[in-house]
Amino acid sequence: MNIPRFHLAFPVRDLEEARAFYGGLLGCPEGRSSPEWIDFDFRGHQIVAHLAPEEIGHRSTNAVDGEDVPVRHFGVILTLPEWHDLSEKLKAAGVKFVIEPQIRFKGQPGEQATMFFLDPSGNALEFKAFADDAMVFAK
Repeated sequence: MNIPRFHLAFPVRDLEEARAFYGGLLGCPEGRSSPEWIDFDFRGHQIVAHLAPEEIGHRSTNAVDGEDVPVRHFGVILTLPEWHDLSEKLKAAGVKFVIEPQIRFKGQPGEQATMFFLDPSGNALEFKAFADDAMVFAK
């Protein structure tokens, strides 16, 4: 599938922490940077960590399938094997999950594997996967 890439800028409290988390743990290649920001290749999309400690962290949640999902979050949709591999890598690294890796909407349209965790600045990330890609927008 050929789709446009997205660009997302988000606040972090420390650029070296962001570099270690996004570049090291998540394996996002680093692009341009300055003393105030770092570009990362987030699975083909451009995310930019901006030094803005006064704006960090998630504040609100909404109930989704029995879980308190952080309202402000971002992530990508992986294949199921990629999702499982990342889940195991994060567990091995001792990442604390906001929502443990699980299957959401079991037996319903949109059934998906999902997990939520925070970066060192408290930004929430969700990585998900669908057994059937046609279910991404299923009602």
